[in-house]
Amino acid sequence: MVEYAVYPFAWGFLEIGCEGDTVISMKRTEQPGKEQARTTLAELVYGQVTEYLQGRRSAFTFPLELRGTEFQKKVWQELCRIPYGETRTYGEIAATIGNPKAARAVGMANNKNPIIIAVPCHRVIGANGKLVGYAGGLDMKRDLLRLEKSL
Repeated sequence: MVEYAVYPFAWGFLEIGCEGDTVISMKRTEQPGKEQARTTLAELVYGQVTEYLQGRRSAFTFPLELRGTEFQKKVWQELCRIPYGETRTYGEIAATIGNPKAARAVGMANNKNPIIIAVPCHRVIGANGKLVGYAGGLDMKRDLLRLEKSL
């Protein structure tokens, strides 16, 4: 059973979904809508996100499980390889996963990323260097990239 915890953060609320000892979702939401289950794991995750947003953490160590299609999981795993403070284009991600013509599909997988921030889809930008698409909103993407000093 998935348990949700919702915490305030810079862009509204952060909803963390945990199943047992694993994080399966983390997303930005405008208001808390689910019943609260502030587990030890949810508290750990929120603490790490807070440290990241304060510039005191560049990687996450909590257990997570990526649930999606095989293609989506391949994309999300590649996103996790983008170093803190660096960016890649959708085309670069597509080429790296062995499907160079799939830039648009990479964008769609990014949009379905179930664990924002920790699976850093904010580090993927357009081929022209512009910020395009982000499930958390372009304001959040811009702020995260500025935090990592890559914008």
